Amino acid sequence: MKDLPLAEITLRKYEKPKDLEKRELVRKVCLSLGLLQLGDSRDVIVDILMVLINANNKKEKLSSEEIGREVEIIRKKYSLENKGLAESNIRRQLKRLIDNMLINKQNNMYSLTEHNSLKEIFEKNIEKFVLPQIVERVKEYLGELEKI
Repeated sequence: MKDLPLAEITLRKYEKPKDLEKRELVRKVCLSLGLLQLGDSRDVIVDILMVLINANNKKEKLSSEEIGREVEIIRKKYSLENKGLAESNIRRQLKRLIDNMLINKQNNMYSLTEHNSLKEIFEKNIEKFVLPQIVERVKEYLGELEKI
């Protein structure tokens, strides 16, 4: 149990975003935030996040069923396989986004946290809250190592 992390984050740096269409841009965000691994064929989280971003522009909250329907439409538009569209998987991916503090669930309705932009959410929740705590704990371990 002691080897279970209290917090964990994966961040990746890619080339500067240039001339990317929306789905590819959201995919790079998912890769950059560790929500998607390179080469993952199951990339339904990209479409889920895209649906939530679109809903956020209208300040809407969506149920998991509504998100699933919108994801299916997006996947058809881009001629993608319908992998990962089971309701249970949609809810599992939504939980991952909640765990990463990117979205909120209230009364079984989902939205980006406080209807902020993803950039604001990242700055507030990850950059200013999670990262400093992780960096500080790593420094504590490094300090303890120096004592040995």
